[in-house]
Amino acid sequence: MENQEIRHRIRLVVAYDGTNYCGWQVQPNGVSIQAVLQEAIEDLVREKVNVTGASRTDSGVHALGQVVIFDTTKNIPPEQYARALNQRLPRDIVVQSSEEVSMDFHPRYTTVEKTYEYRILNRRIPLPCERMYSYFVPRKLDVEKMREAAKLFVGEHDFTDFSSQRRNTVTTVRTIYECSLQKEGDIITLRIRGNGFLYNMVRIIMGMLLKVGCGQKTAEDIEQAFAHPQGRAAAPTAPACGLTLVEIKYPEEL
Repeated sequence: MENQEIRHRIRLVVAYDGTNYCGWQVQPNGVSIQAVLQEAIEDLVREKVNVTGASRTDSGVHALGQVVIFDTTKNIPPEQYARALNQRLPRDIVVQSSEEVSMDFHPRYTTVEKTYEYRILNRRIPLPCERMYSYFVPRKLDVEKMREAAKLFVGEHDFTDFSSQRRNTVTTVRTIYECSLQKEGDIITLRIRGNGFLYNMVRIIMGMLLKVGCGQKTAEDIEQAFAHPQGRAAAPTAPACGLTLVEIKYPEEL
């Protein structure tokens, strides 16, 4: 009986600027981060691989801590993948770390804690250096009202009205551990941490908070959306450019 080659599962933590990509997932009509990363890995290991990411970020969304796995038969020291891949990747995709994990580890099907941030540039005149990494809002915002409204998202809720797609979703209930708003200068940052997020959930929450900040929505509108879901978005979806996937944690890290 012939010896089978030993397979290794490698976990990468990847940061990227999503501006020039059609999102994480391979698409027929554009260049995806998944495709570029897979090409670099295959060039390194000289074999076909299947790259799987923890979060399918949309076009224009950024990441600091996307978690990625692939399997390979090569015996490259795991910690060397980061450096070797960064020599093959464009400057807007960077592998932060690499390690070997057990073959039963999967980035999406393991209970996780995800953290996102959404940045608003709130001033009268836009700044060109911020145009790809924040959403420009020239209108004066009541940050204190937004901060108080953000607290309502903490806890276990049915987020039906804070998502824009519910196909293939077993449940729309999610638990949010933190939803806070900070202001430094002209930048308002929403930080939200939870056990999972529905499609466009963070961007719709941000859209609701902006409506609160403009005086067009109130805390009662948020409570109503939770108490009596209507099956439609409770607020506009904020643009992708302000959103960053900050971190993903797994049970052994919590």
